[in-house]
Amino acid sequence: MVSAILLAAGESKRMGRPKQLLLWERQPILVRSLKNLMGAQVDEVVLVLGHEGNHILQEIQKYVQTGFKVAMNPRYREGMSTSIQRGLQEIDPGSQAVLIALADQPLVESRTLNKIINAYGPGNYGIVVPAYQGRRGNPVLLSLKYKPEMLALTGDVGCRRILQLHPEEVLEVEVDSPGILKDIDTEADYTSFLSCIGSFKIYP
Repeated sequence: MVSAILLAAGESKRMGRPKQLLLWERQPILVRSLKNLMGAQVDEVVLVLGHEGNHILQEIQKYVQTGFKVAMNPRYREGMSTSIQRGLQEIDPGSQAVLIALADQPLVESRTLNKIINAYGPGNYGIVVPAYQGRRGNPVLLSLKYKPEMLALTGDVGCRRILQLHPEEVLEVEVDSPGILKDIDTEADYTSFLSCIGSFKIYP
């Protein structure tokens, strides 16, 4: 069983407005990221919200109402690590691995997610990382044997520290989607994102 945690609790300080609700194809990018996960071979999706969480949830429910869990993170100001930990509190206890995804990566389509998931196998590598033309990106899939280490993370960090501690456990999987490298932090990123959509491979 593989669970997915979609991190969407941040304050979008560099953007100056909730980037989760930036529009692409007449929908918030968070909706696209959520639908990509729901269309992949995961057993459940946990959406972690924080800053303006109720407002963001109300807005995305205009496009998608069911098929995911919602976890509110009251400690979102302490950084991404707290959102990972909040999501871990909500996943099914029978889950064997967790896929940590970012809300501002709507170009990571379901087929790319499936390639990451299918590369994972208990007893082999404990961590799967996608790469595009040799550059590592997100999301990252981790065995839940690393759960204690994820719960010990602090500050505004993801799971990079765990990858650094266990390099021999990391399987790098080459994918054909540059979307794993593209996130949106600033208005300039958003403008670039909109202008270069045609250069990305988009799949249903």
